Amino acid sequence: MNDEDDILRYDKMVEAALRGVVKKSIEEVMEQHGTTGGMPGEHHFYITFLTDFPGVKIPDYLRERYPGEMTIVLQYQFSDLNVDKEKMNVTLSFNNVPERLEIPLSAISIFADPSVNFALQFQPLGESLEDADLAILDELDDDDPDDDGSGGGKSKSGKGGGDTGQVISLDQFRKK
Repeated sequence: MNDEDDILRYDKMVEAALRGVVKKSIEEVMEQHGTTGGMPGEHHFYITFLTDFPGVKIPDYLRERYPGEMTIVLQYQFSDLNVDKEKMNVTLSFNNVPERLEIPLSAISIFADPSVNFALQFQPLGESLEDADLAILDELDDDDPDDDGSGGGKSKSGKGGGDTGQVISLDQFRKK
């Protein structure tokens, strides 16, 4: 047994849990406002992802225009929004041409909602979320305090931290 086997990988656990925030945010938009355009209140998502990450499906002209990284905005004009344990899908218009994008959650490098000064920054997880990471996401879904239908957990939006935004970098927790 080597030292790696004896170490609890809190960095991976935290990373997976925070990616669960992205998934849950998209799910809540889908539940409250459907899969076609429109966000609650002033919310809007900036999602930056790695265009060359395995599993990213975007048109070739977008991959050429945005080599390495691309940011999309979900606010008013989107359709067919969907998310599952591994990826999100959305249709956006580029020069009045609707394009379907498929983005693995593990390809997302930044998720932000400027309306509430909330942002998360991620490091790539590898080709896909590992089984242990998916188990953590399942656990978070099972422990959801909002399941009672009261909507009481909405204060977790990131608003409670004052007027300044906070970007969380997980590099400080990574093994060097």
